[in-house]
Amino acid sequence: MKSATKVTVAVFGTIAAIAGVEHGIGEVLQGNAAPPGVVIQSWPNSAFFRALSGEPAMTVIPNLLVTGILAIVATAAFFLWATMFVQREHGGLVLMALSVVLLLVGGGFGPPVLGIILGIAATRINAPLRWWCDCTSPNVRRVLGAIWPWSVGIGALVWLLVFPGVNIASYYYGMDNATVIATVIAAAFGFLLLSIITGHARDSLQRPAAARARSR
Repeated sequence: MKSATKVTVAVFGTIAAIAGVEHGIGEVLQGNAAPPGVVIQSWPNSAFFRALSGEPAMTVIPNLLVTGILAIVATAAFFLWATMFVQREHGGLVLMALSVVLLLVGGGFGPPVLGIILGIAATRINAPLRWWCDCTSPNVRRVLGAIWPWSVGIGALVWLLVFPGVNIASYYYGMDNATVIATVIAAAFGFLLLSIITGHARDSLQRPAAARARSR
């Protein structure tokens, strides 16, 4: 049976990759120019990205065109690893390393933070924490596991509200209240953490069942 934690990492990793590519495209479109500093805006002159402050990012590369290209390449590697290889040994650590690379080459701040959280979660794919199993009853984990599909689905929708939802609401309807934006972002990270917890609960129940099946 497929690991719920792995599915969670793949779903939210895909969302992080979409955002990373978006940052890279904005930097490529700025052309062969030097960045104003380490901290940059991926879309500095775009009204569509005004609500998100032009999509801040950072780069250690002294050229915006090269920064954007590297951001797209790093994002592609991040996406492939998060969706296909993260279950391997040390897969979570590799995902965290790719997140740091993404941070340094203009992939924004949100995608790398999301990637590091997912990398930490990925270290427990098919390896439930012993203290978690000892401190929670099977009934509690069963309830949390049942919530997992809903948490992932709603969480993905909330992340889509962050981007492009906030941009669309601001650009077309003039809705750019900072409190509302902060609330949506907080909800997105909240559902991410809930998805990780409920996915881990689901896996903690599946692992003993799989072990019993193999022993028959």
